[in-house]
Amino acid sequence: QVQLVESGGGLVQAGDSLRLSCAASGGIFSWYSIGWFRQAPGKEREFVAVISRDGGTTTYEDFVKGRFTISRDNSENTVYLTMNSLKTQDAAVSYCAASGRLLPRTREVYEIWGQGTQVTVSS
Repeated sequence: QVQLVESGGGLVQAGDSLRLSCAASGGIFSWYSIGWFRQAPGKEREFVAVISRDGGTTTYEDFVKGRFTISRDNSENTVYLTMNSLKTQDAAVSYCAASGRLLPRTREVYEIWGQGTQVTVSS
């Protein structure tokens, strides 16, 4: 079974950039769409972006369009989320997840999850 591990989180100031990584092991990475979600304290986990199995198609939630970019390198079994112009509202634990569906936006259809990486944005 594939396992996912996020990394790259940290503390940045508003307006800065950060790149998150989602590394997979133990399975065939290219079989899955990979999504990014985030969860802030006291809030539900929300969809951020998803990328198709071959990396050719991406979908973003409106609040990150133009600021975040999702990409994948199947040869390295890794998906990235490049975050630019970070806002304090982006502070959250960020999770990557795998789904057999095509570009799902709902967390219910993601079966495999990483443990998360903390993104902290100071004002």
